[in-house]
Amino acid sequence: MSQSLSSSTTPYVINQRERGIVTLTLNRGERLNPLSEEMLAALQSEIDTIAVDADVRLVVLAAQGKAFCAGHDLKQMRSEPSAEYYKSLFHQCSQLMLAIQRMPQPVIARVHGLATAAGCQLVSMCDLAVASTEARFAVSGVNYGLFCSTPSVGLSRNVPRKQAMEMLLTGEFIDAHTAQERGLVNRVVTPDLLDQEISALANSILAKPAVAIAMGKQLFYRQLEMGIAAAYQLAGENMACNMMDEAAVEGVQAFIEKRSPSWKL
Repeated sequence: MSQSLSSSTTPYVINQRERGIVTLTLNRGERLNPLSEEMLAALQSEIDTIAVDADVRLVVLAAQGKAFCAGHDLKQMRSEPSAEYYKSLFHQCSQLMLAIQRMPQPVIARVHGLATAAGCQLVSMCDLAVASTEARFAVSGVNYGLFCSTPSVGLSRNVPRKQAMEMLLTGEFIDAHTAQERGLVNRVVTPDLLDQEISALANSILAKPAVAIAMGKQLFYRQLEMGIAAAYQLAGENMACNMMDEAAVEGVQAFIEKRSPSWKL
């Protein structure tokens, strides 16, 4: 276990590793895990290190306390009332969100409680999300006169436009099942089954070749930003490259021979 960018007493992020899975736990539960400058820096440091670690196959993003993440630290923001500071802070946050999407390992959000504003954004930028029935989601900045512009980027890439705009314009919370219906989370289970469900999802991913997962994740997000012709061009090149990898060769040959593939996972 490692501890990222600790204060004098408590680390902002706890890192636990087991079987190629790293669990990063936001560790300011008593304050609802706000994305302060320090929390953003701690998460960025962890993500950057994990992204180049071939021994890590998957990341679970979790949190301590009753909330997953309550968004930006508004008290800290008010202590530095300048446009330049705010631009720097939102850039810092955006870089973290992009790093999560660009890293080769899949990231699963473990959402056990409230996820609001930039906390909801954090869920939307993870590749997958499993939520407890006690979880709630909102982009509630508009309630304080601040439209959730940066959270809207991730939200609108998960949720259909009308539903995303409703959340952004009203600031109202939705429950976990509604979040699942709208595409913000993949699975919803009772709190006692949350870790079991995440373990089952992780094990299914870990059973696949790491190279195929990494190539597929990168391709998936790149093609979404393209026109359809360019997307097919890139996808075809990606599949051709993937097909030349020894894992794909073994997988296809095993299918032909009606046997289980023997992969080096």
